[in-house]
Amino acid sequence: MRRIHARDVKPGMTVASDVFALNNQLVIPKGVVLNNKTISKLSFYSVPFIQVEDEIISEETKEPMTYHEKIQNDPQFKVFKAKFEDEVYNFKNQLNDVVNQNAPIDLDSLLTTSTNIVNSAPHSVNILTLLSNMHTYDDETFAHCMNVSLICNLFAKWLHLSEDEINTATLCGLLHDIGKLTIPESILRKPAKLTDEEYRKIKEHPRAGYQILKDNKIEPHICNAALMHHERSDGTGYPLRIKDEQIDPYAKIVAIADVYDATTSPRVYRGPMCPFDVIGIFERDGLQKYSPEYILVILENIVNTYLLETVKLSDGRDGQVIYINKEHLARPTVKIDNTYLDLSANKEVNIIEII
Repeated sequence: MRRIHARDVKPGMTVASDVFALNNQLVIPKGVVLNNKTISKLSFYSVPFIQVEDEIISEETKEPMTYHEKIQNDPQFKVFKAKFEDEVYNFKNQLNDVVNQNAPIDLDSLLTTSTNIVNSAPHSVNILTLLSNMHTYDDETFAHCMNVSLICNLFAKWLHLSEDEINTATLCGLLHDIGKLTIPESILRKPAKLTDEEYRKIKEHPRAGYQILKDNKIEPHICNAALMHHERSDGTGYPLRIKDEQIDPYAKIVAIADVYDATTSPRVYRGPMCPFDVIGIFERDGLQKYSPEYILVILENIVNTYLLETVKLSDGRDGQVIYINKEHLARPTVKIDNTYLDLSANKEVNIIEII
């Protein structure tokens, strides 16, 4: 029997002792084999730790580690994860002081928190891959802001922006959701479908964030990123319903990073989406909703990070990504044994997992 953090539980684990909420309500009884539904209850009832049975796996039956398991067991990843969690904790305290105690926003200190994480990342693994393996459900809003900050930092480098512009993009990502701190936790963490009134309150966070930043005399690009990161180039976004030429360029970068993180990061109710699925979504909808000058460069660079990686296909076969098709980024050519499968010409087969 061992005690583990709720964010580290996995389907298939067996509960070793009754799990209770803070009010002594029984949440999960001893002996239950965890699945996605029971795992989500841990988050809903804010259960921090549980006891699980030790797994006994013989060498003969032990399955090879998945791609994500290999990353998560890498000592360098564990160093990165510890640094990430430390800096998210510091970031959370800073922002709570800003919202609850009217403390000033120290941009230099905030930028340092993101830079510390970037500097701790192993060079052998792309930052996007590292972030897709994080489990930070307890501080989801703050972890998401940190993720978006690091992704914006990477995107800005891919776009060949100057060092000052990279720093601005990083801070825009870090502070884009500060308005969510004005929304009740009961709404942000609600596991069921939001009511129309609750959804309306959620959609107020861009204006709330803009006002907080403006009151603190933060530079306009960062204020605009908070206000406009849900705007879309075709005018279908919110809260202003403005179009491409009216959207701040930094808000355009944050918008892409925000959606990419939301879809590729794990949640209590699902694992991370395959990056190729996300790229496919961007290819279908992105050219209308996101600035072409940014989305095309970013998507191509994302795909290139997975060149030569081993992937699992929807027909059960494994292969290696060997060629990126610029016209169909989500459908590269895959080498399977001694044959080559061009997914752009075989639409019935998809990449479902990186292994």
